[in-house]
Amino acid sequence: MFMRFIGLTLTVALLLAGCMSAHQPLGMPDSSVLSYDGTRAVPPNCEELNAPSTLLDAGFQRPSVAFGCATYTNLGAMLARPADLVAPLPAGRPSAAIAASAVRRYNEGIVAPLNKDALQ
Repeated sequence: MFMRFIGLTLTVALLLAGCMSAHQPLGMPDSSVLSYDGTRAVPPNCEELNAPSTLLDAGFQRPSVAFGCATYTNLGAMLARPADLVAPLPAGRPSAAIAASAVRRYNEGIVAPLNKDALQ
């Protein structure tokens, strides 16, 4: 019985640990490294994000790593509307009918054309 209690306590502690919000580690980049030049998202300068390695491999220093460079470069490339970085559009009211029609179209394999005004 006691072992079951300890197991349950550890399980709950591990589950709750995943729910806790952690602060960004010191020196690590956040989404503010992306900028907008008026037409496209500008990725970060990877040289500025370079962190020298403190580890040795057979006496040789390991290469430095630009933490977050690939992540934020890819994020900038995926933005459909890069102007949202500086002036995001307000979210519209949710609509159950629109969501249901989207699910129906997905299930039926019908591709709706993208509204051209959404990317302007």
